[in-house]
Amino acid sequence: MRILVACEESQAVTIELRKLGHEAYSCDLLPCSGGYPEWHIQEDVLKVIDREKWDMMIAFPPCTDLAVSGARHFERKRKDGSQQRSIEFFMKIANADIPKIAIENPVGIMSSIWRKPDQIIQPWQFGDKAQKTTCLWLKGLDNLEHTEVVEKGEFFKFISKKGEKKQMPMWYYKALQDAKTPEQRRTLRSKTFPGIAKAMASQWTESINQPK
Repeated sequence: MRILVACEESQAVTIELRKLGHEAYSCDLLPCSGGYPEWHIQEDVLKVIDREKWDMMIAFPPCTDLAVSGARHFERKRKDGSQQRSIEFFMKIANADIPKIAIENPVGIMSSIWRKPDQIIQPWQFGDKAQKTTCLWLKGLDNLEHTEVVEKGEFFKFISKKGEKKQMPMWYYKALQDAKTPEQRRTLRSKTFPGIAKAMASQWTESINQPK
């Protein structure tokens, strides 16, 4: 199968698809960090979609302007047009002329602006001890089946500026500490967990020829 993994610089899903023998390519404006530049298209994904034919697309559109975790910035993003641009980009991905499409994003405004996701998953349902609520919108693909349910992982507990007790997943806290710039922080936070990447690659390609 010829598969486009859109907005993926890590190549996590692309590598798993390649292991299964598929002609998969990651595509992002950033250079890839997965170690296989020959499998990476560093270009505007919308141009790639229009120019070439694909059997499937697994997409990870930017969530900075869409996720509810950044709701405190929504007013500014609406005023400067960045949120509307992100919505339009998301919908161009969703409406692409590709028979099988999966779109991944955190909980955000697309659930109300467009439609509710077909499935909501967590890394701990696929063998990784971590919590990251992840929404999937699917076209022509089945919901992912859980592969290995494990513990939810560690949490970093802290007191907010308002004196409230808070906690965040430890992997997220470490990403905040490791990143030196906002761009690096976004990249580290958006990486796909290994168990989910394997499940996407194996389950969606196995079911592609099954009758709906």
